[in-house]
Amino acid sequence: MSSSRRVTPGLVPPAASRRKGAARRSAAALGLAVATTVTGLAVNSAPATAAAPVGPVIQDGMAQPVFSSNRNDWIREEVWVETPVDSDGDGRNDRVHAEVTRLRETETAGLKSPVVYEVSPYYAGGNDIANHDVDHELHQAVRPGKGWLNRGGTLLDPATDERLSAAAADDSGDGGADASLSASGPQPVISTSHESNWLPRGFAVVHAESLGSGQSDGCPTTGGRNETIGAKSVVDWLNGRAKAYDASGQEVKATWTTGKVGMIGTSYNGTLPNAVASTGVDGLEAIVPISAISSWYDYYRANGAVVAAGGYQGEDTDVLAEYVYTRADQQVCRSVIEELAKAQDRETGDYNAFWDERNYMNDVDKVHAAVLVAHGLNDWNVKTKHAAQWYEALKARGVPHKIYLHQGGHGGSPSVDVLNRWFTRYLWNYQNGVENDPRALVQREDRTLVQYAEWPDPAAADTELNLAPGDGGAAGVLTPDKTRKGKPVTETIVDDATKPAQTLADAATSPNRLAYKSAALTAPARLSGTPRVSLRMSFGQPAANVTALLVDYDQNGKAKIITRGWTDPQNRKSIWQTEPVKPGTPYRLDFDMQPHDYIFPAGHRLGVVLLSSDYEYTIRPAPGALLYLDTTKSTVTLPIVGGEGALASAG
Repeated sequence: MSSSRRVTPGLVPPAASRRKGAARRSAAALGLAVATTVTGLAVNSAPATAAAPVGPVIQDGMAQPVFSSNRNDWIREEVWVETPVDSDGDGRNDRVHAEVTRLRETETAGLKSPVVYEVSPYYAGGNDIANHDVDHELHQAVRPGKGWLNRGGTLLDPATDERLSAAAADDSGDGGADASLSASGPQPVISTSHESNWLPRGFAVVHAESLGSGQSDGCPTTGGRNETIGAKSVVDWLNGRAKAYDASGQEVKATWTTGKVGMIGTSYNGTLPNAVASTGVDGLEAIVPISAISSWYDYYRANGAVVAAGGYQGEDTDVLAEYVYTRADQQVCRSVIEELAKAQDRETGDYNAFWDERNYMNDVDKVHAAVLVAHGLNDWNVKTKHAAQWYEALKARGVPHKIYLHQGGHGGSPSVDVLNRWFTRYLWNYQNGVENDPRALVQREDRTLVQYAEWPDPAAADTELNLAPGDGGAAGVLTPDKTRKGKPVTETIVDDATKPAQTLADAATSPNRLAYKSAALTAPARLSGTPRVSLRMSFGQPAANVTALLVDYDQNGKAKIITRGWTDPQNRKSIWQTEPVKPGTPYRLDFDMQPHDYIFPAGHRLGVVLLSSDYEYTIRPAPGALLYLDTTKSTVTLPIVGGEGALASAG
C-alpha cells in the first residue's frame, strides 16, 4: 500500500500529527492531498496557527514530482564561487563558475531545498588535441614534434568523444544543455541536465564548471588537488562557508537551501564527486559516481605499464588537461600543463608523488557521504577496477553504499526510482529504509536486473586453475588438476603489437599468444570479483609488455574477451620502482585483471590467453620480442560463485 507524506526539513516530530486544518490549507495551496499522520517524518516546528512552509511529498519512500515542471516557473542564477587556491598563479584566488536552478517557492513560500550538484570540465566542450605516439620501444623517451606539446599521436576529437556524450546524458534521459527550455536567468545556460527530474521533486540543481574550463578561473590538472578544492568550494558556499559573487561583483548567499548536497555525474563528472567526498566536507550527504575514476594512475597505467583508457590510445594527463582547457585565457595555464607532461612519466610507467596526489583511495577514510556506485561491466574507458576498489573500501569502512552494475560500456545511470530512493533518504533525510535494501543491483547478460545481498557475491571463492601446454601453437588446457611437477615446461610468445587481442584470441594457432581452454561446461558458472594470474616468465630482452585475457569460448570456438589485465615485468616488485629485467632470468609476475561479474553459459569453455603487447591499450614496440612461460609454475585464480566445487560440478 502506498502512502503520501508532506515533509518540511526541520525537527523530528512527536507521534502526534499536525493539525488537520493547517495541513489541508498548505496542501490546497498546491492542489495536493496530504496525509494527516506524519509519524517518523521531519516536520516544521512552527505553531499550528502559522502557515506551514512548503515541503516535498514522499510516497513509497520517494519524493514525488508535485512542484512545477515548467521551466519558466523556475529561478536561474549565475555565480562565481571563490576558492582558497590560485592554480593559475595570477595572484587572485580561483573562482568556479556555477549556475543554480531552483523553485520559485524558495523565494515565495519558505521552501528550503537540498541540492543535486554536478561539476564538469566538459560543459564548454573540448579542444582538438594530439595524443602521444604509442608506436615506439618500451622505456624509451619519445621526442615530441614541433609546436607546443606536439605529441605525434592521433587526434583527440571532441566530436567523437564518448565522455562528452556520456556526461551530457547522465540523468536517465534528462539530457544536456538546451537553452530554448531554460528558466528565466542568465544565458547561455551551463547545462539543464537533472533539472526535469529533480526540481519537480523539490530539489535545486547546481551545475559548475571545473577549474580551467568554460568561465571558471584556474587551471585544469587532471585530478590534481586544485580541482578537488574547486569542486568542494561549491559545497562550502551552499553551507555558508565560502563566498560567491554575481557578474556585477555583488556577493550572493545561498539562503534557499538546506545545505544538504548530493553530487552526481558520469566519467570526469562522476570522478569529481569521489574527489570531493574524499575530503570529508560537511554538507555532502550523498554521491552517485557513474563510470568514475578512483585513482588516476589506474586510468592511465596498470601495474607499471603505460596502458590507455579504452578508445583513447596515447592519451595521458597532459592531453586531457589541454583538451578541457577551454577558459578564454589560453596562455596562463601552459606552464602548468607542461609540468603535467613531465611529472606523469610515460617512460617508466612508475607510480610516484604525482599519481599519489590523484589517488582518492588515500583519503577514503574521510568519506561519510552515502555512495551509490554505478558502472558498466563492459566499460573499457574507465575500467571496472575503479568502481570495485572504491566500493570495497567504502564497504570495509561502514560507509552507506550500494552498487549498480550494467551490461553497457561507459556511462549508464541507475533508474530515476533508484536515484530517488537514495536522494530522498540522504538529502530529504526521510527514513525510507534504502540502507536495508540488497546492496547490489546487477544487470545480467539477458538484460534482466537481479538484486544480490552484496558485491562481489559473498559466495564467490577463489578457484585456482593450472595451465597445461598445447602442441604447435594450438590451445592448451585450463584445468583444476595439478600439473606435473619436475622439469619446467616452457612455451614461447613472439610479440606482435600489430595484431589486436581479439584476433589472437580467435586464432586456432599463433606464435603470438598462448591459449588455454577448460573442458566444456555442463552447467553455467558465475564469476564475481577480480581474476588474477601468477606467471613464471623469462624474457629475451630487457623490456616487454605482458597481457592476460579471460575469454569465453562458445561451442564454435568463437572468443569473447570478458576481462583483461596488464603488467610491466620491470615493476614486478612494486609499481613505485622499475627494476631491470635480465634476459633469460625467470621472474614471478602476479597481477590482476579487471573485476567483472559474468555467467559462463553451459556448453562454453573458460579460456585464458596470454600475449605481450595489447594493440588497443599498451605501448606498441616493434614485433619480435620473446617471452617464455613456465606452465608448471603458472596459475590463474578466478572468483567463482560456489568456489572450486561449483566449477567442478559445471566442468
